[in-house]
Amino acid sequence: MIYLCASTALAESQSLGFEVAGQQILIVRKDAQLFAYHNSCPHRGVPLEWQPNQFLDSSASLIQCATHGALFLIESGECVTGPCEGQSLATVDCGEDAQGIWVKL
Repeated sequence: MIYLCASTALAESQSLGFEVAGQQILIVRKDAQLFAYHNSCPHRGVPLEWQPNQFLDSSASLIQCATHGALFLIESGECVTGPCEGQSLATVDCGEDAQGIWVKL
C-alpha cells in the first residue's frame, strides 16, 4: 500500500487528486467511506478535474468530467449521463487507518 495523506486532509463530500507512481488518481469521501479511481475519463482519456482537487459537481453528489460534463456515481464510478454513459471509471483499491489514507496500485 502507498501512503497518500492524513485522513484529516479529505473532508466529507470532498475530493483530492494525487500522482502515484506515475498514475493520476482521485479520492472522494462520501458517507464516511473512501472511493478511489484513476483520473481518466473513459470517453476521451482526459483528466476529470476542472481545477486542482475539484472532481465533484456543484452538489458534491457526483464526479463530473470537466471536459464534456459526464457525471459518474461516486460509489461505483458508473457514468450516468454524458457521452460515456454506461461506462465506468477504473477503480483503485484504497483504505484508511490511524495513519491516514492509502492506495494499492
